Amino acid sequence: MSTPHNEAEIGQIAKNVIMPGDPLRAKYIAENFLENAKLVNQVRGMFAYTGTYKGKELTVMASGMGMPSMGIYSYELFKIYGVENIIRIGSCGGYKPELKLFDIILAKEVFSEGNYALTLNNENCHIVKSNEELNSKITQTANNLNLKIFEGNTVCSDCFDVYMTDVNQFLSRVPSGFNPISAEMEAFALFYNAQLLGKKATCLMSVVDSKYIKEIATPEQRQTGLTNMIKLALESI
Repeated sequence: MSTPHNEAEIGQIAKNVIMPGDPLRAKYIAENFLENAKLVNQVRGMFAYTGTYKGKELTVMASGMGMPSMGIYSYELFKIYGVENIIRIGSCGGYKPELKLFDIILAKEVFSEGNYALTLNNENCHIVKSNEELNSKITQTANNLNLKIFEGNTVCSDCFDVYMTDVNQFLSRVPSGFNPISAEMEAFALFYNAQLLGKKATCLMSVVDSKYIKEIATPEQRQTGLTNMIKLALESI
């Protein structure tokens, strides 16, 4: 059995999945970190590989960019392929001056002013939490690896925040007290699907741009320069 978006057969996707946005990042992880990695999906170029990491079976699959793409792939992984845990690993913009390029952020809650939940499930929901159990395991693993991570809330936008005509107006619409430390484009759909379907999900992000620093990570750095975040996700799962 497969779907219009995923040609993998049932049983070819592991219960634990790591999801970068970029298909080439999924390929990079499979080729450099997994043992016996097998390509199980390449529909629309959205590569998925199943293999083992230190004897633990897992799948690394790309989600694409934005909530609609993440929404489709994560929903099918949870609902059809029986996936239990998804850790999204991706890039983000930093919203705090202390954040530097490639600092690692672990999401706690995510806000979207979009209508993903309303459209999917007729629920007027705009804030959803990551899974506390997964976050606890990631935090413990980071301590064991002596990796510094920042935990905080993130905003999930319908467009790349760098292109917004006035990001401050967008931020003024974020609920009072939410205090986001980062921005990305996929986590809300992932977290909401997990909540809806009784599964577990969280999100690790590496800072690749910030309004407080002039330097912006190149596409090559975004693809391969996120090693600490990748290792943290693999060791945690």
